[in-house]
Amino acid sequence: MTQKFGRTIGRRSFLASGAAFIGAPVLAQEVDGEGTVEIETEVTETAPRNISSFRSLDWRPYFSNLKNGAVLVDITSRALHYWSEDETTYKLFPSSVPLTEDLTRKGRTKVVRKVVGPSWRPTPSMRIRNPEWPEYVGPGPDNPLGTHALYLSWTYYRIHGTHDTRKIGRRSSNGCIGLYNEHIAELFDLTKVGTQVLLI
Repeated sequence: MTQKFGRTIGRRSFLASGAAFIGAPVLAQEVDGEGTVEIETEVTETAPRNISSFRSLDWRPYFSNLKNGAVLVDITSRALHYWSEDETTYKLFPSSVPLTEDLTRKGRTKVVRKVVGPSWRPTPSMRIRNPEWPEYVGPGPDNPLGTHALYLSWTYYRIHGTHDTRKIGRRSSNGCIGLYNEHIAELFDLTKVGTQVLLI
């Protein structure tokens, strides 16, 4: 009796979720092996971690050209967009963003350095806010920068990975933009020193 009831609930839940899926707006997407969402039309999805919405964007309102490729970080939607110089590659990744407006920097910058296995030192302002933090953390699973880091022309600002996947899709950083480690590895391979970056 209990098993039958459990199966009935399961079947009902499945049918309800299937009906909700069928009634949803038309979505055209393809997920590659790395978990990257390849988007052909507008996609809106609700997910844990407060990833509010994903929309494919055109680069033209934000960049005059795609020389060296371009990265757009949308703080509001907590998403990072990448376009290759030849326009053959477009990627969209969920990201973490700064905790507060005063930690957020917006505007144009560029990638000035790329590091696999970065080390980390808290900034002077982080040390004031969190004196208990270590002065240095080497590469590895305890490093807040994850497996890869793209250093920007702004001092202390980076696009980097994170081992704490709970941070993605949230306001959780001290100023940097965070990605899942598998996504920063992919973006790391796509970008170069000189890639344009815009935070909006």
